[in-house]
Amino acid sequence: MLVQSPDLPVAPPCSAEVVRQLATPSDQPFRLTCRAVLNGTEVRRPVLLEGAEASGAGLDCGGGRIVAPGEATTTRPTVAIWSRRDGAGWSRPVGVVVSDCVVVGNIRIWGMGAGGSMRDLLASSRTADHTTAAQSAAPLATTLDRIRFEGVGTIPLYVGPGVTRTTVIRSRFRGRSTSVALYLDAESAGAVIRDNDFDIRTGREQIAVDGSGANRIENNRFVLNGRGGIFLYRNCGEDGVIRHQTPSYNQITDNLFYRAGWLRPRLVVVGSREGRRPYCDDDAGWPFGSSLDDGDGATGNRVSGNRAVG
Repeated sequence: MLVQSPDLPVAPPCSAEVVRQLATPSDQPFRLTCRAVLNGTEVRRPVLLEGAEASGAGLDCGGGRIVAPGEATTTRPTVAIWSRRDGAGWSRPVGVVVSDCVVVGNIRIWGMGAGGSMRDLLASSRTADHTTAAQSAAPLATTLDRIRFEGVGTIPLYVGPGVTRTTVIRSRFRGRSTSVALYLDAESAGAVIRDNDFDIRTGREQIAVDGSGANRIENNRFVLNGRGGIFLYRNCGEDGVIRHQTPSYNQITDNLFYRAGWLRPRLVVVGSREGRRPYCDDDAGWPFGSSLDDGDGATGNRVSGNRAVG
């Protein structure tokens, strides 16, 4: 059953016709603006929750799968929770809830830059109040509860620039990713990642905290298979976008890490890059953020109670 905080919007229940359309195979995303309770019915197309009209909407799959025809990609995710340009401003979804679903592919939560266009994000990053602007434009208060992510190559869960108050609880990450399992991108903040199980083959660390702040990552279980655990850094200059916020004031506590590397366990690494990337100068020329300083700038983080076991 979908559960929503009393201070957040609640969309009306979906009709039987909406459920029928969700279950009909299609490569075209279905725009969801209601609360679908599916009782195990398989969703057989991509799902798009876009703009303010999707506020309070969501899916309770009842243990069923969301699997779309074709390959899930960054620009064509299995589930997209996206903001949309609305004149000079942005229309964003608030309070989306997805629960008790098996997601085959990926979930993407995006504000500026949704759909692959970086123009707005790039332009905003060249202004001094970019963090505030990005957060005001991005989805707010998304809850992902009891999700089984079945990765197929792309990052299973990507939390995009400026996205705030994302909650990921009681979920499992399986399958594979050529990159990481969970990515918290620049200017995002306030995520709660708690009581999840990460047992997924990754090309890199399990969680990337890239210029994302004030997050709580606690009581999770990670099977590393020699890879890294949780890395905090600021990816200076990538795509020419200036990163303003630093990976600071995060709380990373009481996580368990299995099968860590013998020589370099690298469970939690604070300041893992410090500008060591060839594209760091691509954002040069501005008096703020990573344009001014390529360092990670990670400060005020609390890292405690994390253990390597087994």
